Amino acid sequence: MENKDIAQMIDHTLLKPDATKNEIVKICSEAKQYGFATVCVNPTWVTLAAKELEGSGVGITTVIGFPLGATTTSAKMAETRDAIANGATEVDMVLNIGALKSGDLDTVKKDIEGVVQAANRQVVVKVILETGLLTNEEKVTASAICKEAGADFVKTSTGFGYGGATVEDIALMRKTVGPDMGVKASGGVRDLETARNIVAAGATRIGASSSIAIVTGGKGEGY
Repeated sequence: MENKDIAQMIDHTLLKPDATKNEIVKICSEAKQYGFATVCVNPTWVTLAAKELEGSGVGITTVIGFPLGATTTSAKMAETRDAIANGATEVDMVLNIGALKSGDLDTVKKDIEGVVQAANRQVVVKVILETGLLTNEEKVTASAICKEAGADFVKTSTGFGYGGATVEDIALMRKTVGPDMGVKASGGVRDLETARNIVAAGATRIGASSSIAIVTGGKGEGY
């Protein structure tokens, strides 16, 4: 796989709480330069990113119920509508992890369905499972629910300290959702070799702050 092909699969990510306006402008410029799929920014920066990326073909991903997934469904729906109004093209929502681990699968499904409904086919919906907190059985259950609820992607991690993407988890998620649904690897993908291995396991999108290192053959740090 060529570096250009990898670049087109990357959500160039900056989600740290102390990110500044200048840093957001910089990642937007980098996304245009390297041909990344989207930038992934916190909701407060969506309007700025949309302005910076207008007409570029680079999308804008933002996060919903981030990073814990413990907000209410109505709050996640409101965040989604707000993100769309501000120019987002994709939303990455965090699964209700506590409900999943409690065995309350109906709540998990309805939470995702709420965001899918709010998205109203206007944006791509990805669901972050936070795989580092889940058993393999829970990863399978969560992935299956995401598919049933109408999400477009399952995603491994927030990148906020609970472990990142592994080849094993990507393969398991891909096996569960089948060939047509998106699978996003996020957290810990910092070089080209890792990115290629993750893609070979079934990932169709990569979330990374080390995007430039990945596509230039270097070694990145961070998310």
